[in-house]
Amino acid sequence: MTVEPAAGVLYVVATPIGNLEDLSPRAARVLREVEVIAAEDTRSAAVLLERADGGGPVNPARRVRSLFEGNEAERAADLVAVLTSGRSVAVISEAGTPGVSDPGLRMVRAAIAAGVEVVPVPGPSAVLAALVGSGLPTDSFLFVGFLPREPGARAEAVGRLRDQTATMIFYEAPDRVAATLATMAEALGDDRPACLSRELTKRFEEHVRGEVAALRDRFAAAAPRGECTIVVGGAAPGVTRAAIDVEAEVKRLLADGLGPKDVAQRLVVKTGRPRRELYQLALALARGGGVDDEP
Repeated sequence: MTVEPAAGVLYVVATPIGNLEDLSPRAARVLREVEVIAAEDTRSAAVLLERADGGGPVNPARRVRSLFEGNEAERAADLVAVLTSGRSVAVISEAGTPGVSDPGLRMVRAAIAAGVEVVPVPGPSAVLAALVGSGLPTDSFLFVGFLPREPGARAEAVGRLRDQTATMIFYEAPDRVAATLATMAEALGDDRPACLSRELTKRFEEHVRGEVAALRDRFAAAAPRGECTIVVGGAAPGVTRAAIDVEAEVKRLLADGLGPKDVAQRLVVKTGRPRRELYQLALALARGGGVDDEP
């Protein structure tokens, strides 16, 4: 049996998403014994290492280096040099698994390209915690991650998921939860089952379950606090929405008095097609049909 950590191995270490008691003994041992820890946030890493280091001897040569989105490309090259020299490296994000909506993927790819062994050390996961806490189907699920911040791009992204039958899991910032739920209600339907989980593994952990419209209304009045994960049920298997005749819809909305920009915004959620494409179609039909563009 191989004794860990081995020299020249990149360990991708999952860390607690809130509750430090979730740090596994294996993860703690790897963090004590590697030569380098590449951390997204060195301050939170210091708190984590204080707990890990209480479990046994610490490598006296160990040092912590930053590895965040802004420096990952450059720092990955430096760390590959460390690895190829025969020393061990552990990469950790601020919380959860590196590379999953967090820095780490570039580091892993660089190590693989250099022929370095990559060993995941699994642990806490907001995705799985929210999924099993939601009560929604777990046999097939899709992790979407963070949706685009810009409303139009967000509407396109959600619109493309309207016929997805798997349970869907999203990360979202508290101040954008209400807008995201409103987009989901419009694109997926008010009655789609959903759950918002916040502060997972922490003291004020909460799972708010209900239909998308109900969650939208609740959090429109007061934004949730803490980190949020939204789980949404998939479309009923075998039931897909009728294909939309986009050109006919555009003509109908133009005839109702909407300008091309408003038409594009209205249809981007229903169709999942790019807003620019819909705008260009609406503009062409408006000009060809004698309908004036909006000012």
